[in-house]
Amino acid sequence: MEETLYDIEIYKGDGIYIGRIFSDIEGVKEFRSEHLDQLLKEITIDIQMSLEEFTSRSDEFTEPLEEEEG
Repeated sequence: MEETLYDIEIYKGDGIYIGRIFSDIEGVKEFRSEHLDQLLKEITIDIQMSLEEFTSRSDEFTEPLEEEEG
């Protein structure tokens, strides 16, 4: 089953690139840069960090509870 995690829009304005990422969890984030490669790098890093945080939170809920020795 496929699920869209992010929608990404990139615009070119007056000498600046504007990128927006949309997600159900974090809402809308906007990035700006004069260089397209820098904008894409910022967007990629943000998505990676968000997914790593989400994965670590998910792992907390799926780890089995350790029984105390008594």
